[in-house]
Amino acid sequence: MKKIWLSGLLAVLIILAVGCGQKPELGNGDSSSIQDPVTAAPQNGDSNNAAPDGENNGQTGVTDPAASEQTKTDITVYFTDEDIMDLKPVQREITYADDNSKYEAAFKALQTADSGWISLWNKAVLNALDFSEGQVVIDISLPAEARLGAGGESLAIEALKKTMFQFTEVDSIELTVDGEQLESLMGHVDLEHPITR
Repeated sequence: MKKIWLSGLLAVLIILAVGCGQKPELGNGDSSSIQDPVTAAPQNGDSNNAAPDGENNGQTGVTDPAASEQTKTDITVYFTDEDIMDLKPVQREITYADDNSKYEAAFKALQTADSGWISLWNKAVLNALDFSEGQVVIDISLPAEARLGAGGESLAIEALKKTMFQFTEVDSIELTVDGEQLESLMGHVDLEHPITR
């Protein structure tokens, strides 16, 4: 029994001696050749991977301040009175960064009437708006309280047309409700797909 115990102890000692005595070889035996890949600077004058002075120096998500500049312009939006008989043009100033935000700002201005006037679009919910190749695509939701009679529906479509077609680059408007092309916006007036000038 003593022999087995001694043989086992000897085997453990040999394994420990062999395992502890070895260290990984470093290049040419010099530990200074190991570099941390995160902090290592280019060697031998190789600066191809270094950021030039004045650039983002490793920062991500930094935007050019000029790219987010806002443009202001005056537009005309259209409202009606309590009789809902005709449209009244009102001047508004909108602020935008690109075409999509310009038409979105115009639509939102169309939804907000001055005191004494009624917006025919104030209860419509804008789901999405996109401008491409001369066409503004507008998707809305119409809750029950946003639905109007025949006269109101006709004026609402006319107000949208006049507001969007004041921009010379807009040739057509595709108006959808919850992603669907409906024959009529509110059930009274035919809706063209797309609405053209």
